[in-house]
Amino acid sequence: MERPTWAPGEVDLERPSAARVYDYYLGGYHNLAVDREFAEQAMLAMPELPLIMRTNRAFLRRSVRYLVGQGIRQFLDLGSGIPTVGNVHEIAQAAAPECRVVYVDKDPVAVAHSQVMLEGNQNASVLLADMRDYESVLASDAVVGLLNLSEPVAVLMFAVLHFVDSDEHAHQTVHGYLGAAASGSYLVVSHGTHESVGERGKQVERLYTRTDNPFYPRNQAQVGRLAEGLELVEPGVVYLPSWRPDSPEEVEDHPERSSTYAMVAVKP
Repeated sequence: MERPTWAPGEVDLERPSAARVYDYYLGGYHNLAVDREFAEQAMLAMPELPLIMRTNRAFLRRSVRYLVGQGIRQFLDLGSGIPTVGNVHEIAQAAAPECRVVYVDKDPVAVAHSQVMLEGNQNASVLLADMRDYESVLASDAVVGLLNLSEPVAVLMFAVLHFVDSDEHAHQTVHGYLGAAASGSYLVVSHGTHESVGERGKQVERLYTRTDNPFYPRNQAQVGRLAEGLELVEPGVVYLPSWRPDSPEEVEDHPERSSTYAMVAVKP
């Protein structure tokens, strides 16, 4: 397979990437044939997957606007993925230009494109790292140079914790960051679940074992426990469309079809 000009040399062209598959679901073009073939197989089991991804992006926009409204001016976006329209820095800085954003991802394609997108933006940066290594992330030049953890920060984990292999490790990752954050900091999570889709979801889960990021869904109680010690923002742990929709029309008749829980919590 010929290597695209946008794919760094360390990218495995023969194995699907969760980040590039997500890009394909959203209509992006930074994906390979192996990613598209995988996504098409997954959509045979769950045709609503592209809609779920768009619903997740809508939650990102709503939650970031909410945080800016709460006075948050620092954002740490973990597992940020390949840039698409409506990134955290675009939303936050449109509302408050002084907002500072650090993106973190372990996918070199995602990081390479983020670097291009952020060129010339003094209030945004990107780091190539595995978010699970929170000590290294927090000690990195990107974080230390742009964020002040003695002031409130928003720790964003959109559609990424379901790639962490156990409740214990997911909890450690969340609280590794929140433990270092100031009082008044926020956690934002969206997390996949099989509670509403049953066997179809299990088919997708089995498919994801072929990618660089196997999928580990959790139920509502498990997702809620990730915010242990924090105060949940109303309406709590709910399906994506039900978290503070901009209008009643945004709440579907069956929000559980999003197969993804959303929550925002604040550190007391």
